[in-house]
Amino acid sequence: MHSSFSLSLSQHITVPRSNHAFDSIPFAPSKPINLRFCGLRRETLGFSSLSRSHSRQGLQLHTTTTSKGISASLADNGSPPKSFDYDLIIIGAGVGGHGAALHAVEKGLKTAIIEGDVVGGTCVNRGCVPSKALLAVSGRMRELQSEHHMKALGLQVSAAGYDRQGVADHANNLASKIRNNLTNSLKALGVDILMGVGAVLGPQKVKYGKAGFPDKIVTAKDIIIATGSVPFVPKGIEVDGKTVITSDHALKLEFVPDWIVIVGSGYIGLEFSDVYTALGSEVTFVEALDQLMPGFDPEIGKLAQRVLINPRKIDYHAGVFASKITSAKDGKPVTIELIDAKTKEHKDTLEVDAALIATGRAPFTNGLGLENINVVTQRGFVPVDDRMRVIDADGNLVPHLYCIGDANGKMMLAHAASAQGISVVEQVTGRDHVLNHLSIPAACFTHPEISMVGLTEPQAREKGETEGFEVSVAKTSFKANTKALAENEGEGLAKLIYRPDTGEILGVHIFGLHAADLIHEASNAIALGTRIQDIKFAVHAHPTLSEVLDELFKSAKVEAHVSSQVSEPIAV
Repeated sequence: MHSSFSLSLSQHITVPRSNHAFDSIPFAPSKPINLRFCGLRRETLGFSSLSRSHSRQGLQLHTTTTSKGISASLADNGSPPKSFDYDLIIIGAGVGGHGAALHAVEKGLKTAIIEGDVVGGTCVNRGCVPSKALLAVSGRMRELQSEHHMKALGLQVSAAGYDRQGVADHANNLASKIRNNLTNSLKALGVDILMGVGAVLGPQKVKYGKAGFPDKIVTAKDIIIATGSVPFVPKGIEVDGKTVITSDHALKLEFVPDWIVIVGSGYIGLEFSDVYTALGSEVTFVEALDQLMPGFDPEIGKLAQRVLINPRKIDYHAGVFASKITSAKDGKPVTIELIDAKTKEHKDTLEVDAALIATGRAPFTNGLGLENINVVTQRGFVPVDDRMRVIDADGNLVPHLYCIGDANGKMMLAHAASAQGISVVEQVTGRDHVLNHLSIPAACFTHPEISMVGLTEPQAREKGETEGFEVSVAKTSFKANTKALAENEGEGLAKLIYRPDTGEILGVHIFGLHAADLIHEASNAIALGTRIQDIKFAVHAHPTLSEVLDELFKSAKVEAHVSSQVSEPIAV
């Protein structure tokens, strides 16, 4: 799933840790979002190209100068061990922890990963993997149900139907397959998987264990926290897991309600509206802000609403809170009380078959033992610097301790967590590395898809006003693309936001067929510091959807006298 994208609520609560360790689902530094994405590496699909090496010869640890001093209070929190069980211990075996572990092995580090629930975390078990299985079904159902679309292609199809349990099994089987492949890839590479709830006991020291059994203690030169997040449920909402549910429950598809309210119109809400309406449900969105899809570029959001919401069995209430939701019981329906988001006056009461709470994610960080190293969370998030190094309550860096993914709140995307983990491994093996979060893409897997990287147009114009540069916009339509027209999928738009004086790409937003795949040319250009005047000479195969981006870059007007050389260093 998701970049500062906002949903119906803008605050988080601290969620107690239970006997689980989760990993990343999309989010923003300041606002909860509905976002589910996956950053699994090829080893997860059953391929392994790495060989295990225990040799660390030639590696020299590099210490980077920083404005924050390294914490000198080790004696207050216990003494670090003189020898270590591992070079690296990772707490949490989700996508972030998995990516860090694979890269650590590649770098020759003896690595262990601690998991308190199941390998794969939220993404594989309760997030991006099973949700994509459901969305694959909804996409095919939409195509088969569209008489106009089929007729345009010269096809005749009888009434399409589905087997609910078969659809649910498809999602569950996919999650099981990816989870097993991920587990096997870690074992094949020699990563020790330590089952139990992990916590930091002191400097370079971790304990883990299961309820009813004694804890075990292990040590490591470096430690990464990668415990992820859980669904955020606002006060006043009674979740029973059957009629009032979170995304965790919805992915099981235990029933398809006739009428379901989705609280929050971000990524999770949008994707589930795509699934439920394709399977025959009526959907009502409840959004606290004055417009739907508030986290998207406004122009893209307006087009998406016209295509994804208005023609479907979807209505919405914007500018309202769901102040109280009561689950169905004793033959009574789910009741939802709506109040005005500004005045808090009662607006309406809905009686529906089910309600899905899609109000974002909350960090899963309680019980990590952070008090042992003088670390205080901020709204549940572990404070870190731009190198993912944990910062203690006095503003000092905690030696050899890092935090990645949803737990630090920088960018709550599974692939962002993996990238942060890889960046940390680079640092602990001697190469200073800073991840450029503006180059990390995001996508919403509706039909058609939405994707983006970098800044929205309002964000870019605000930055331009602050820093004193002009901002230009270029656009191209899918209706001008041969491949899209051949697929009878010409509805779509690509938008480029850039600096005309330098050719710097500030943001790219796409709505249309396979937008989630197309965005990576733009994200890689931002990551590598490639300017428009250079990328517009790239050659794209014809006829392909990639030509949408080709035409987009070619349509940009960059000042001719600007050199294409990038003088400043680019963090990737």
